Amino acid sequence: MTHPTDIRGEHLHTALSLAASGVPVLPLRAGKVPFGNCRRCADNACGGRPNMKTPGPCACPGPCHAWAAATTDPHVITSGPWRRAWLRAGAVAYHPGGAGLTVVDLDNVDAIAWARENLPATQTVPTTRGEHWLYLGPMQSANRVRPGVDIKSTMAYTRWLGFGSGTMAHLPDAVRALLVQKPTAPRSAPQPLTVPTLSGGGECRHRAPAYLERGIAMAEQRITEATSGVHNAVYGTFLAVLSTHGRCGCLTDAHIARLFTAAQAKGESARHCTDAWNNARTKLGL
Repeated sequence: MTHPTDIRGEHLHTALSLAASGVPVLPLRAGKVPFGNCRRCADNACGGRPNMKTPGPCACPGPCHAWAAATTDPHVITSGPWRRAWLRAGAVAYHPGGAGLTVVDLDNVDAIAWARENLPATQTVPTTRGEHWLYLGPMQSANRVRPGVDIKSTMAYTRWLGFGSGTMAHLPDAVRALLVQKPTAPRSAPQPLTVPTLSGGGECRHRAPAYLERGIAMAEQRITEATSGVHNAVYGTFLAVLSTHGRCGCLTDAHIARLFTAAQAKGESARHCTDAWNNARTKLGL
């Protein structure tokens, strides 16, 4: 019988092996979610890294900031805060873009069939519900580029599920073109999106525009990757965004629309989005 401690030790061993190969890694909790930020970084109060185009921890010693915490430094990976995280970890994740890779995440048999007809063969890794197709070369990440297909590369993380099989091909134009085409899954037409206004005007305390952009991108990802309790995930995400950005003038209608669009893509109605947003504002006294 495999003891949980052995499994967690195996996660650390896997992480160190990947890091030695130049793949930035981070621990995941049960449920495929990153560990929460430490007290210093709660609600991204630390401002995160000054340059979020590359992975790596901020000034705090823990595995904060999801994909941005991914690192190849063995001293960081085995440090006290990280080691404590590994003892509770449910899986190993990596930052594909930081390793110069793109993962085409195929979520079901129909998506796999589409890929076999339209994409060049490459290294393939089986997942719980589908396959990961790995290509050499990074690109912008995006969810739901077509039914059952996500792209995980820069500013994203994905679980490490092994090496799979096949020879990795270079990133084809057919994958890059998905960001331009980006068809939506067949479903009922979304309700008209009415974005609530948000009066700010306070002094913006954020260090750089990249901080806000990263926060919105992480919020979209949190909503998109919710597998259960979508209502609570949407409300919690709205609350987190507003607690950080709701009192200054940097949060625009376009940012709010991105959050509402992500929520509607998960099946939330326009009314539920508005209610969750207003409830979050009320809780924070905005």
